[in-house]
Amino acid sequence: MRAQDRARRAGTRPRSNHTLETALATLRDLAVLLVDHRGKNDWALVDVHDVEAFLATLPRARKRRLTVLRQFFRFARSQHIVLADPTRTLTAKEPNGFRGRTLTLDQQRELFRRRTTDTHVHPHEALVGMLALLHGASSSEVRMLQVTDVDPVAHTVRLGKRPHPVLLDPASWTVLQRCLAHREAWPTANPHVMVTKGTKAGRSPASTAQLSHVLDDCGYPPRMIRSNRLVDLVNTMGPKLVAAAFGMDPQATLIISPTTSPGSGTGLPHDSKSTRPPR
Repeated sequence: MRAQDRARRAGTRPRSNHTLETALATLRDLAVLLVDHRGKNDWALVDVHDVEAFLATLPRARKRRLTVLRQFFRFARSQHIVLADPTRTLTAKEPNGFRGRTLTLDQQRELFRRRTTDTHVHPHEALVGMLALLHGASSSEVRMLQVTDVDPVAHTVRLGKRPHPVLLDPASWTVLQRCLAHREAWPTANPHVMVTKGTKAGRSPASTAQLSHVLDDCGYPPRMIRSNRLVDLVNTMGPKLVAAAFGMDPQATLIISPTTSPGSGTGLPHDSKSTRPPR
């Protein structure tokens, strides 16, 4: 508040009340964690491990919260409340690497059986889920897939910017044929494999919003299922080969390379075999 007054007198931009309230809320949350979970009732007992544990509760807010803590502990040290600043050696930069969630083998088997044996599953869910699980296809690749991209003789499809056709296994091919049969039931001239009530009268692909919810019934988002396949391929083949095969930017696969992904604290298995699709 004194800094606010100085800024007003100097004609510079003062901190807003919201900024001050946010800083106080950060210190309050740290104090609650120290008392309730770390057993510490004095600021002088705080060490770097306590601060790291606090920052880990909201990883996306690490930079903002660390800035507040640095300001506080500098003040506390100047007032002899603490002897050492526990934030001195910490950095605001988040570690690179894959921090997403992956599926266990049991979850993969469950999804595989759901799409190959359950006739009540919608063909669109089965197609998006199967191509993501076994072939690492993104929702955008499946959404833009057209009938002319399907080779019925070679059992291949062209997905997105991939330089080569993707050879489908028998299970994936069966799911694709089911989706095409569902499309044939519509009197449509839409060239895309996935045709909905909203797109059957035109030629545009299904909406991005619809693709983001097509797997709601199975309980796992498309990105999570696709990441599972990409993690396995990157750990077994290398990020450069995967980027070339998928037509991706090499930087997109480097973040899940073997040197950065295992042990990132996000549930990613250390053993790459645990992310492989079911046979």
